[in-house]
Amino acid sequence: MDGGAGVVMGADDRIERIRTVYEQVVFGGDALGLDDAERGLDAVEADAAVGRGRLLHARFLNERTAGLAPVEDPAALPLFERAATLYQRLGDVRGEGEALFWIGCLYQVVRRDNGAAVPILERSRRLAAQAGDEATEADALRHLGIAAHAAGRLDEARERLEESSRLWRRTGTLPGVAANMIGLAYLDAARDRRADAMATLDEAYAIATTHGARAVARQIEQVRTEI
Repeated sequence: MDGGAGVVMGADDRIERIRTVYEQVVFGGDALGLDDAERGLDAVEADAAVGRGRLLHARFLNERTAGLAPVEDPAALPLFERAATLYQRLGDVRGEGEALFWIGCLYQVVRRDNGAAVPILERSRRLAAQAGDEATEADALRHLGIAAHAAGRLDEARERLEESSRLWRRTGTLPGVAANMIGLAYLDAARDRRADAMATLDEAYAIATTHGARAVARQIEQVRTEI
């Protein structure tokens, strides 16, 4: 990610830029490119930190789904925090919003600490909206909806999940819509509207199976037996 204007450089381009700047300094005595090259490396490091942290989170979720007792990897939170710091230093609002989402997600999903998660998720949502990053905004809204449901604020939970789904439909993330519909079904069940809940789950299952979201489909099958 790159918060600046102009052509967005990939990791390979930035690494090659280091070589060029080094030669300019050593052979040509021109140090003008040093700061820009260092910023490029910061961006590469931030992107890699988010990517590695996401993989650790995916391992956690996979173990939980398999019925194991997953343990938090101690490297995950520092990776996301480092990324957020670097993105903020770079002025990359989009990147910072994404990194903050993962920090909030870790607190909520891994540590089960909504009190710590919600303020971070709220900031993530604001930064994502500011940057026009609808995918991260949808993610943050989903998890804010989950937190509101846990706190018994059912109307707020529905509003958050529905807004998340609206954004995910716009970005084409239909498995995310199906996942949100599970939460909406729980909300219907909490209001003794079981028929509505089952209809929502039917629609969610159709979306999940159509789009290859097998894990979501399995969750829907489980939820049907619970409500």
